[in-house]
Amino acid sequence: MVDLTQYLWIIWLVFVVVCVIIEVLTLEFTFMMVAAGSLIGGLGANLLGAEWWVQILAAAVISGLLLFTIRPLLLKTLDRGVEPARTNVDALMGMTARVTAAFADGAGYVKLANGETWTARLAPQHETLALAEGDRVVVTRIDGATAEVAPAERSEAP
Repeated sequence: MVDLTQYLWIIWLVFVVVCVIIEVLTLEFTFMMVAAGSLIGGLGANLLGAEWWVQILAAAVISGLLLFTIRPLLLKTLDRGVEPARTNVDALMGMTARVTAAFADGAGYVKLANGETWTARLAPQHETLALAEGDRVVVTRIDGATAEVAPAERSEAP
């Protein structure tokens, strides 16, 4: 009968490679820390001749230490100076749009630069303006399902 414990080093290498592949797909450093812990703890203990349960314990302890010490430092270093991407309603603020139907009583429809069509109303300080179809506006606020807009600054072409 074949003793499978002599092939544990192959299992450790395959596990490390699988973790690295998953890490390349996720890019969160979680699986990289598990791969490093398995390589150092699991395979290292195997090469030193430790029992299988010692190998698993060493891999788990080192992976845990890496996850809670090195990973946060790596993430903080990578995120330094990067402004978080605006999403959802926050991404609409300041977006330009075109009026698709003339505004009546300060309300109408606009097509945003991202292609979405929204119901819109004029910002309070611009309520007296009349907007015609094709005029450019800028989103100043989102109120429920209505975009509050103001006329865009017109650039003078030479």
